[in-house]
Amino acid sequence: MATGKFSENEINGRGDLEKPLITTGENNEHYGSDENGSIGMVLFSTFVAVCGAFEFGSCVGYSAPTQAAIREDLGLSLAEFSMFGSILTIGAMIGAVTSGRLADLIGRKGAMRLSASFCVTGWLAVYFSKGALSLDVGRFSTGFGIGVLSYVVPIFIAEIAPKNLRGGLTTLNQLMIVIGQSVAFLIGTVITWRSLALTGLVPCIFLFVGLSFIPESPRWLAKVGHQEEFQAALRKLRGKNADITTEAAEILEYIETLESLPKATVGDLFQKKYIRAVMIGVALMVFQQFGGINGISFYASETFALAGLSSGKTGTIAYACLQVPITFLGAILMDKTGRRVLLMLSSSGTFLGCFLAGSSFYLREQDLYPEWRPILAVAGVLIFIGSFSIGMGAGPWVIMSEIFPINIKGVAGSLVVLVNWLGAWTVSYTFNFLMAWSTYGTFYIYSGFSIMTIIYTAKFIPETKGKTLEEIQACINS
Repeated sequence: MATGKFSENEINGRGDLEKPLITTGENNEHYGSDENGSIGMVLFSTFVAVCGAFEFGSCVGYSAPTQAAIREDLGLSLAEFSMFGSILTIGAMIGAVTSGRLADLIGRKGAMRLSASFCVTGWLAVYFSKGALSLDVGRFSTGFGIGVLSYVVPIFIAEIAPKNLRGGLTTLNQLMIVIGQSVAFLIGTVITWRSLALTGLVPCIFLFVGLSFIPESPRWLAKVGHQEEFQAALRKLRGKNADITTEAAEILEYIETLESLPKATVGDLFQKKYIRAVMIGVALMVFQQFGGINGISFYASETFALAGLSSGKTGTIAYACLQVPITFLGAILMDKTGRRVLLMLSSSGTFLGCFLAGSSFYLREQDLYPEWRPILAVAGVLIFIGSFSIGMGAGPWVIMSEIFPINIKGVAGSLVVLVNWLGAWTVSYTFNFLMAWSTYGTFYIYSGFSIMTIIYTAKFIPETKGKTLEEIQACINS
């Protein structure tokens, strides 16, 4: 454990501040922690944070089961509904631009509270909508909220989690996203679209209440100079009987050194010591989105119906039921198989799924094998979503939360999340138009991105499993 002066590598983001504050197993003796107390509060804090992820999923899943009903009730054209479906991602892009700065300025908890407020406002606007404008305003507001949540939730979890559980706990973010999405899918098949909007308020209420009982990120508190709160949060997470003196002194000493450095800007991200991490974060988000996830998930019901399934709701329910157990399996495997293997396995599955779905639509255009077309389409979409859920859904977010040193985490995280939501908007807005152009061509394009993901991951993504955050930095910059 470092004491005294800090090396250049530590000053550049690999110092003790980046070490997990909560440790388990063999590290407990080293830090003198109260294992039951610390792990219990870590788990409870994670549960509260992922209520934001559940809200994220509720927003994303809202459009799939409600498309036909909203268009009929409000008289929306296909273009108007495409705008409604995709304007969520425009709001999320703006949220992404501000997410890192907000999280640094008002804290991780403050950013989550603000996000929940925007989501509540948005859901109420959707519920009371009489036309396209108020519908879009509400959708935009929820988009801003989840844009911030998409950054701050995994960052908060990563900052309080022990290294041997960090991947699994961070993956709970993605698990709760798909649970929220699946719940919206399922409930949306049996209640009205206005009632479904009200269900989006529930995770916001849990988040608001829960934030009152969990500590702020000790790293952030130390960074902004809130000494008493820092000590209290660290003790609450480490256990009331833990000796936090040494660890707290090291963190404060490192923070003092960190504060002497120039404030990070977007231009700093292109420095040699940071550029590889930035490229990895950006590339993973591009591949995640351009594999087609938001086009397929936003309009799943209509896609199944177009494929010839007698009821689009049947495919949507199957879609919803598959996501949750597969994502849970991915959370378990994330810290067992490693990030790289899981990403390549997941991308192989998304390629197969898109290829099968594309082939179904190709047979439809050629009027061949009518009895096989719905089976191929449903199998393809379900293979796609199952494969995405096991790795590509959570993997890029886990890696994003690990690869940036704390002095650039805010600005780098905002850039990466912005890229993610820009890709999400592009895919969700163009999906219906691409399907009108060529149904099979749309899915074949998505399958091509899956192939590129496999190649890029194999060549450029480092394995972060089981490494401390400073070890990951050393690996990236070696």
